[in-house]
Amino acid sequence: MYQAIVTRYHPATNVKGSRVSARAEAGKVILSWDHGLNQAENHCRAAQALATKFDWKGMYHGGAIPGSRDYAWVAVSKRPCRGDTYFVGE
Repeated sequence: MYQAIVTRYHPATNVKGSRVSARAEAGKVILSWDHGLNQAENHCRAAQALATKFDWKGMYHGGAIPGSRDYAWVAVSKRPCRGDTYFVGE
């Protein structure tokens, strides 16, 4: 079953570096922030990691949530769409 994925940036603390997490009803993953990627790419990478963890295949479309550090990702049809889109294991 497909679930919406929400990704969030977590700033560095005195103990841990910057991170990005992805969560859905099924669970979550946390990755280190990759400073070689931009913000959207880091959020996309986290969403991909969660989808891969649960073997969710298909195309996801996502974008920033206004007024928040979060991004939202949802499964969409197999038709191409504009914006941040990725495929998992097809």
